[in-house]
Amino acid sequence: MEGAVAEDGRGPSIWDEFCDRPGVVVGGDTGTVAADHYHRWESDIELMNQLGLDAYRLSLSWSRILPTGSGAVNAKGLDFYDRLIDRLCSAGITAAVTLFHWDLPLALQEQGGWMNRDTSYRLGEYAQVVGERLSDRVGMWMPLNEPVVHTLYGHALGVHAPGLALGFEAFQAAHHQLLGHGLAVEALRATGCTNIGIASNHAPVRAASDSPEDGMAADIYDHVVSWMFADPVLVGKYPADEFAQLLSGPVDEDLKIMGAPLDWYGINYYEPTMIAAPVEGQGTEGVLEVDLPPGLPFAPVAITGYPTTDFGWPIVPEGLGEILPDVPRPPSVTQLP
Repeated sequence: MEGAVAEDGRGPSIWDEFCDRPGVVVGGDTGTVAADHYHRWESDIELMNQLGLDAYRLSLSWSRILPTGSGAVNAKGLDFYDRLIDRLCSAGITAAVTLFHWDLPLALQEQGGWMNRDTSYRLGEYAQVVGERLSDRVGMWMPLNEPVVHTLYGHALGVHAPGLALGFEAFQAAHHQLLGHGLAVEALRATGCTNIGIASNHAPVRAASDSPEDGMAADIYDHVVSWMFADPVLVGKYPADEFAQLLSGPVDEDLKIMGAPLDWYGINYYEPTMIAAPVEGQGTEGVLEVDLPPGLPFAPVAITGYPTTDFGWPIVPEGLGEILPDVPRPPSVTQLP
């Protein structure tokens, strides 16, 4: 979005390094220029005004503010967001700010990234730096955006940055992201920020048949993709004890931090998912955006009979209504669809 990856003191992120690897991105594209928002932000806000927008959801670049992920603040980077949000306020546009949208500073990745518990605390420090500067002008805060995507695609399957193919070991990266989320919520509140939540993926998961095998596979998928990320922040626990058994560290104490009260819970819904029991020795190709290897306890199945997006995703608006009854509603969350 921003481009300007090496300007005004910004440090490299994991996506900068990932895009430089031969063959991992179609066409060898990078974020070096992208939409050039770093240089075009004023005209971009003019376009928002012309469209009549009253809110703008943006993601901050962690490595633009803290080039090595912690320590010394890059004043030029923080000044950029200060000017941007000032202009949004002047235009009557609410800033909805995401702190981490999968672009970890490369320096933190070189120390283990989200597989390293210390990164959770660095997210809390980053939240404090940003909150102290911007708390009076931001209308909504999201420490994390879609942690399930960063976990599965970036750490389990290796098709997103940082390109790790850890399989189920990636649950540890998920745990540390959620711990970082809780620490960031605490830091934001300590600096006077309000209206704090999280943006999570949810999809209605449908079994491919009435067979017990397909039903069990669908249930496992639903737990892994939806509730492993929702339950810790909404009810302070994992949806099954088996998840905690895969993790290291003081899990019970961490869950208390993850469950820091939120003001709202955001649901990103794209499409339903249909799941069947896997066929031994076979993976899944051509159903999701990525192919899945053999050995997983579930197998996605293509959903037909609906119009599709240009991505090939089925357009099923009623799927959102299938999700909502299952989402927990803790007392602190006053805004939930």
